[in-house]
Amino acid sequence: MADVMLLNEVETTAERLGIDLSQVDIDSIRLPHGEDFGIKSDDEDVFRDENMEFDSGFGNIIVVDNIPVVPREKFEKLEGVIRKIYSQIGVIKEDGFWMPTDSETHKTLGFCFVEFNTPQEAELALKTNGYKLDRSHIFAVNLFDDFEKFMKVPDQWAPPEAVPYTPGENLQQWLTDEKARDQFVIRAGTDTEVLWNDARQLKPDPVYKRAYWTESFVQWSPLGTYLATVHRQGAAVWGGASTFNRLMRYAHPQVGLIDFSPGENYLVTYSSHEPSSPDEPKRVVINIFDVRTGKVMRDFKGTTDEFAIAGSGGVSGVSWPVFKWGGGKEDKYFARLGKNLISVYETENFVLVDKKSLKVENVMDFSWSPTDPILALFVPELGGGNQPARVSLYQIPSKEELRQKNLFSVSDCKMYWQSNGDYLAVKVDRYTKTKKSTYTGFELFRIKERDIPIEVFELENKTDKIIAFAWEPKGHRFAIIHGDNPRPDVSFYSMRSGNNTGRVSKLITLKGKQANALFWSPTGRFIILAGLKGLNGQLEFYNVDELETMATAEHFMATDIEWDPTGRYVATAVTSVHEMENGFNIWSFNGKLLYRILKDHFFQFLWRPRPPPFLSPEKEEEIAKNLKKYSKKYEAEDQDVSMLLSEQDREKRRMLKEEWEKWVSVWKRLHEEERLERERLRDGEASDDDEEEYEAKEVEVEEILETTEEILPFEYDQE
Repeated sequence: MADVMLLNEVETTAERLGIDLSQVDIDSIRLPHGEDFGIKSDDEDVFRDENMEFDSGFGNIIVVDNIPVVPREKFEKLEGVIRKIYSQIGVIKEDGFWMPTDSETHKTLGFCFVEFNTPQEAELALKTNGYKLDRSHIFAVNLFDDFEKFMKVPDQWAPPEAVPYTPGENLQQWLTDEKARDQFVIRAGTDTEVLWNDARQLKPDPVYKRAYWTESFVQWSPLGTYLATVHRQGAAVWGGASTFNRLMRYAHPQVGLIDFSPGENYLVTYSSHEPSSPDEPKRVVINIFDVRTGKVMRDFKGTTDEFAIAGSGGVSGVSWPVFKWGGGKEDKYFARLGKNLISVYETENFVLVDKKSLKVENVMDFSWSPTDPILALFVPELGGGNQPARVSLYQIPSKEELRQKNLFSVSDCKMYWQSNGDYLAVKVDRYTKTKKSTYTGFELFRIKERDIPIEVFELENKTDKIIAFAWEPKGHRFAIIHGDNPRPDVSFYSMRSGNNTGRVSKLITLKGKQANALFWSPTGRFIILAGLKGLNGQLEFYNVDELETMATAEHFMATDIEWDPTGRYVATAVTSVHEMENGFNIWSFNGKLLYRILKDHFFQFLWRPRPPPFLSPEKEEEIAKNLKKYSKKYEAEDQDVSMLLSEQDREKRRMLKEEWEKWVSVWKRLHEEERLERERLRDGEASDDDEEEYEAKEVEVEEILETTEEILPFEYDQE
């Protein structure tokens, strides 16, 4: 393989060959297949198959074994059946199908060759291995290139070599950090980097850095155990506190999106593929992998139309994630929306619950409770309003309807679950009687109370536009931004009213705030009222317990805001959607700017999530009550760090002073060395330090500031 050429070598070679590099479009150059000219691809290293040393050029051909043995008159029918199966996966080349026959009986030999346009389509076709054509014919599918590997299998079996057990790295080690710091990952340019947030030292502390670690984005798993990267051949997960070794890879060519289940047990991958005809929709492939083993537990294939029911966004009109997980951290159920139905699967054997979908005519949306196997679904009005819209709650797996609320004159509906699953807020946009405008109200479900009572809630001015809604995590309060931009109002409410826990009460309304987004601390109590996009990054740090503003600030052009999992710190970022000021700021929970990092071409900032604590609620309450006792240790550590920082500042000032004095000393010495030369140039006069050689004179300078011309009337005596 050729060595990597330096730029000057490239220019020399181009000049020798008579090539004008200024006329060459470098971006249009494509390397020959299998050649990298000495530039190692991190992506290829991740998915390199050590046994594939050869490249026979037949990577787009599959061999389908165990097909029916038929006479010549049934060739066309069998070919049509097999073509129909594999044309759903990829484009079969012209003359890309061949069934060998026995020269004596003229019957097929029980296998065939299928040639696709691309190796990626052939890889996808391997998923049909085990396809049951009928009771006697179950497909065995392999790549044509794999047969050379099969030929290398020895005839005599030999027991596998015993490999001594080597314990892996503790994937939760980062949680034992003595300084109780949190990690975050950033992507800037070609680099992906994991760092500690060392707020005491007012700077990030590097952990691990790698160039070209991913081809598109990175994503933490919900409990922070894994970091996922995305590549052309599939996805991979990495873990650890400092080394970040690759733990598993998941083959899925052209993967575009990924999603973890809440308990990190499964990884969902998505890809879309161009159709064979411009009139046909794109094809979609979705795989669900076991995170630990890398095994495909279930796959789904179809067109984008099939996966875009009642939703849009994501990729090519497909609403992402296609599958929503239920049952809390146990990952017991997952579901997808279909036409007039919701398909709910259980992960014990990855089949439909009760082997059938939940049929609901015209269902438009659904969402799971974050903690319980309860589905909330929305059905719009039918029959021109003769059949009202409704929101229903279903228990899974029984599919029993727990509660239903009919809604009239509905324009739109959105559902918001509180993080503990205690409450469900349904925002309902309704038409006025004239149908010319809409107004908004809320249906508030108290999920954990008997019979699930529902309270209708409207703003004092129900015509106010709702800009944002957010529940307090693990709490009973919610916030609403309502009114007209650029200075709407922000109101806070509680699901409790004095001693009555069954009524909504208003806490406060903040008038005229430059805010269009709400960001609660993950522990509740504190919230950021943010003005993003057109409001140029206005930030207000608000204490909802005390109903007071702690600080106001600005991160100009901020695009993203994210609390750390402990609620102690906040990151605001300007990503590459803006060309200038890319980077991130770290703030304390009460709005003090701790440090700022600028990064060109900044793409992502993600805090590493933490798993739920093992402490019981009673133990957490005890710690909160005795916080002063526990905090003494950390206050002493903070004081030590503060003294260290002060000492570092003093040392820095001392070094700067010494550097200045050294510089002055050098110039004084040079000045003294040049004294004789200056005297020679001044005809022997040494006037450096003689002030009497200088004479001060006062000079008056007159300056015309303005000139105006005015015609005055002239009177004269006619006598």
